[in-house]
Amino acid sequence: MVKKYLIERLHWIVLFCFFHLLLLFIGFIDPTINISSISYFVFLSTIIFIVFLFVQYHREVKYYKSIEEWHPSMDIESVKLASSPFEKILEEFVTLQNEFYKEETNRSLTAIEQEKDELLSWIHEVKTPLTTMQLMIERIEDESLRVKLQYEWLRIHLLLDQQLHQKRIPFMENDLYIEKVELEPLLFNEIRELKSWCFQKGIGFDVELDVKEVLSDAKWLSFMIRQVLTNAVKYSDAADIQIISFRKKGLAQLQITDAGRGIDGKDLPRIFEKGFTSTSNHKDNAATGMGLYLTKKVAKALKIHIDVASTPGEGTTFILTFAAKNDFVAIRSM
Repeated sequence: MVKKYLIERLHWIVLFCFFHLLLLFIGFIDPTINISSISYFVFLSTIIFIVFLFVQYHREVKYYKSIEEWHPSMDIESVKLASSPFEKILEEFVTLQNEFYKEETNRSLTAIEQEKDELLSWIHEVKTPLTTMQLMIERIEDESLRVKLQYEWLRIHLLLDQQLHQKRIPFMENDLYIEKVELEPLLFNEIRELKSWCFQKGIGFDVELDVKEVLSDAKWLSFMIRQVLTNAVKYSDAADIQIISFRKKGLAQLQITDAGRGIDGKDLPRIFEKGFTSTSNHKDNAATGMGLYLTKKVAKALKIHIDVASTPGEGTTFILTFAAKNDFVAIRSM
């Protein structure tokens, strides 16, 4: 800050030095002037000028130091009050701009909240005719047509469910309820939802659960498993999906393994990125690149670690490692 202040007041220092050098020069060339007296005057005025700069430095930089130390996350009121006229001009400008952006932010948040509420309301309204449609599809006697319609119905249902949870994720800390969740009924419920699709593709499930319960939020854990199972079914054909649970190093783990097309090695680090589908299968128009992205966001909130291993042409394994009991103290305090 001292260096900056000296640079700011450089014109003062240059002017002071210029006048004193001029006095010394006049005293030197004019024999009628006592050079000793001029030198004494220059010495005293230099001392006074240095003291003046020192005092001014401490008086002027207080306000700018508080601005320099101010963090954008803090309110502008934490900055020291301005004292000089120019500081007050700056303070007034910053305060007005801060108030403007606060109002703009509040308006944007209100608009986003309203849009979210309208979309959630629309999704819930759409679910009613979807349920009716499902009942109508089940009454169709033509099995081939019924299977095709059930598949398309399931796609719509899963996309709506994904959109519903996507809008809820930013506010999910208000919706978390950590409890002991039984894995078997939760998994079987998700498998049941996909049964028509699995029948169509000849996919079965091999479930073996050594760990029966985990600490988590049932609704959001269901959403995570739904996304992983949906991917497993989507990219598999005529093969079983293996689901096992076990303990490793004292932590509960859930492993879901498919025998599908697998994930290319160069794509594996990017599968949780928003909108990423694949670099090797661009013709897959059904992929949205949102399922695993949302899964990762939910996993972070639930303190679930996800590991993925895959071999192209052989299949993919997702391992969900659940947090220890003590780790949920932070979640409960949200």
